[in-house]
Amino acid sequence: MDSFDSDRRSLAAKADFDRREMLMSSLATGFALAAQPVAAESIIHTDAEGLEAGMVEVPVADGVLPAYRAMPAAAGTFPVILVVQEIFGVHEHIRDLCRRLAKDGYFAIAPELYFRQGSVAGMGDIKEIISRVVSKVPDAQVMSDLDATVAYAKAKGHGDVGKLGITGFCWGGRIVWLYAAHSAALKAGVAWYGKLVGDSTTSTPRHPVDIASELKAPVLGLYGGADQGIPIETVDRMREACKAAGKTCEIVVYPDTPHAFNADYRPSYRPDAAKDGWARMLSWFKAHGVA
Repeated sequence: MDSFDSDRRSLAAKADFDRREMLMSSLATGFALAAQPVAAESIIHTDAEGLEAGMVEVPVADGVLPAYRAMPAAAGTFPVILVVQEIFGVHEHIRDLCRRLAKDGYFAIAPELYFRQGSVAGMGDIKEIISRVVSKVPDAQVMSDLDATVAYAKAKGHGDVGKLGITGFCWGGRIVWLYAAHSAALKAGVAWYGKLVGDSTTSTPRHPVDIASELKAPVLGLYGGADQGIPIETVDRMREACKAAGKTCEIVVYPDTPHAFNADYRPSYRPDAAKDGWARMLSWFKAHGVA
């Protein structure tokens, strides 16, 4: 190899590296400040080719609820999946999950469920997010906003709400269980590492283990065996509560796996568990009428 070819390949390799760095840098800007620094090398980026994706406005009684929606660009109606945010809000990871679901033929929509209490995008501390925003978000408000999001999907004509599912992550995982007890229209839910027990407060009067007997739709729960915030004892309690109530629930625990194992932008990401959980989620939706 002569020096010209060597230099050319070095320049090409550098250009490729620079493009990857630019992509990762641009992706990182879409993540909440408290989620920084992101693990850029593991981030999954799902493009919007063949999709209609972007922010939309959902009418609610006291204003307009922002939401990120992704669906196939082709004509037709599509099964609807509500995607419920992590504690960090509807940042890039949640938007990417919507696009992944849209690639599988779903109308996926993630409403900004903190919008009345304020954006957490610029908050750099999780304790600040909880004290200033999340602790002030009533469960009843969330249930109402999710209902409004379903009504929006139906009104727009692209969402088949007769095939309605919900999935959520972390903070949103808990909401999945609550919405499955709230909505008679729901066909199935998939909760990713959502808390199952907690103190009763004005905003959060009941928790998943308290409402197991009221579940109106089958729920799949995906949990990490090494999750420091969700003890296995509470997972076992939820499993037994569902069984005692005769409800269709399946709870999968991945051994030696931390919280947020599907969050590909964080050090907690576990590709094998994430891939298995995603496949189980799609199978669960199809088995229970969300397809």
